[in-house]
Amino acid sequence: MTALPTADRPGRLVELAVSDLALIDRLRLVLEPGLNVLTGETGAGKSLLIDALGLALGARADTTLVRHGAETARVEALFDRLPEPLIAVREVAATGRSTARLDDEAVTAGRLSLVAGPLVEIHGQHDQQRLLDEAWQRDLLDAYGGHEAALAEVASAVDRWRANRSAMQGLVMDPRELLRRLELLEHEAGEIAAAGLRIGEADEIARQLAAAQHAETILSGASAVRDLLLAEGRGARERVARAGHDLRGLARLDERWSTLADRVLGLEAELEDVAAEVRSLAETVDHDPASLARLEDRLGEIHRLLRRYGDDEATVIEHAERSAAEAARLRGLEDERARRVADDGRLLLEIADAAATLSILRSHTAEALGAAASAVLVELGFPAGAFAVAVGRRTAARDDPAVEVDGDAVAFDGTGIDTVVFTFRPNAGEPGRPLARIASGGELSRVALAVKQVLAEADRTPTLVFDEIDAGIGGRSADPVGRSLWTLARTHQVLCVTHLPQLAAYADAHYRIAKRERDGRTVTEITRLDRDGRVGELAAMIGGTDGGEAARHSAAELLDRAEAWRGTRMAAATA
Repeated sequence: MTALPTADRPGRLVELAVSDLALIDRLRLVLEPGLNVLTGETGAGKSLLIDALGLALGARADTTLVRHGAETARVEALFDRLPEPLIAVREVAATGRSTARLDDEAVTAGRLSLVAGPLVEIHGQHDQQRLLDEAWQRDLLDAYGGHEAALAEVASAVDRWRANRSAMQGLVMDPRELLRRLELLEHEAGEIAAAGLRIGEADEIARQLAAAQHAETILSGASAVRDLLLAEGRGARERVARAGHDLRGLARLDERWSTLADRVLGLEAELEDVAAEVRSLAETVDHDPASLARLEDRLGEIHRLLRRYGDDEATVIEHAERSAAEAARLRGLEDERARRVADDGRLLLEIADAAATLSILRSHTAEALGAAASAVLVELGFPAGAFAVAVGRRTAARDDPAVEVDGDAVAFDGTGIDTVVFTFRPNAGEPGRPLARIASGGELSRVALAVKQVLAEADRTPTLVFDEIDAGIGGRSADPVGRSLWTLARTHQVLCVTHLPQLAAYADAHYRIAKRERDGRTVTEITRLDRDGRVGELAAMIGGTDGGEAARHSAAELLDRAEAWRGTRMAAATA
């Protein structure tokens, strides 16, 4: 009988290829959209395949997994992610080096985990312990209720409150220290402002003073230069002018001399300009003792400011600006603190409102999740109402930040004001107790499966992997667990490693993993089973290799019963 069609979600695992990993020489596993079951003798490599998948998802590489005699172990996972398939490859060398690739692009293991990791969620025997964590229980409740927007509103309000509280604490200052700091800043800003510094002023004064030390020599030399250029009858300008006049005369006779005449006349103008500049520079040489003393005093004042406040005039001016700005801030400190205190109260009210809204949502969702999970647990052999979700308020200690909700002071953080506890009562007539205190290993496996089934619609992970979650589950519970996994596989691709024939009977695709000896080496082989092969495998799981016809008969009955149940579910779904 054909199983109810699955929701073939984009991103599911299509194929897993493994080479030179522990017992695995070469292995290729092609998976189906629904419930894929892996069975086989202990030590054949069922869980090893899950480890291989973990490597392709970015898990930490273990060089001891490299097959003896091989240089590199390789795992390749193909996902049918949209808009195009994704190939994740991981190679682990015996020397310890690990490489990763995504669609032929070299990436880090972290990048591999970021891209491929969200496509698969692996649940092992130890992963079920996470269900006992109350913070994780709260996260599951929020996921089931779709509380993302309300949760984000609480987190945002708390972030704003924390930022304001941090700023408010930064405004706390001893009054005497405040006064001392304010006086110092105002003195520094005033001292620099009064000096009236100009950028480059120190260098300019230094040049003037250096020139003043040689004033007599400079003035005497400048006078001699001007005399050489402009002296009547013997100055360079007059002689050049005469030469230019003579060249003009030659040019009238032969035009080839015109260019030279123009050049010489240009020299005459240039000599006159040089003489004027010599005079101008000579006039800037300060040789007045009183003026020089003023320059020296000014340079001393500038150097004193530089020693205290910076390496140059620009740095000193910037220091004054910062000091003035900080002084202005300190003068307004009390007003700013008063504003921050007012904001603190306002922001706490915003937190209270957002957290109260989220708390109401959680309370309603808790009833729905409790009822839905309890209904699944009934199918798994537990009494009605076995599972519930208790939502309470966090009690605020004396020094804890708190908000007032419904007249009570309650503690808060970025997740709200609530405590969320999954409670469980495996036996009718007994009160529910926190799951962490009461559930046995087998019970926890079934509760985890029930919660996962209920949360399936909220969970966007395409592929769910269960590695021997049937630990502690007896034969009576195995059949309903198989049904639950098959139901879960209608909305997700499920890959399950199991030792229970009752569970394996519900597989959409059943694979047997076995050890074989080849060329003197032990290798792992995988085979997809047809119906006859499944009967044989289930018979071996029921009665061992020597189970005989009785075991085969029981195996056939398991398959028939599973197919009949699936047929009923299919008919109900299409009615």
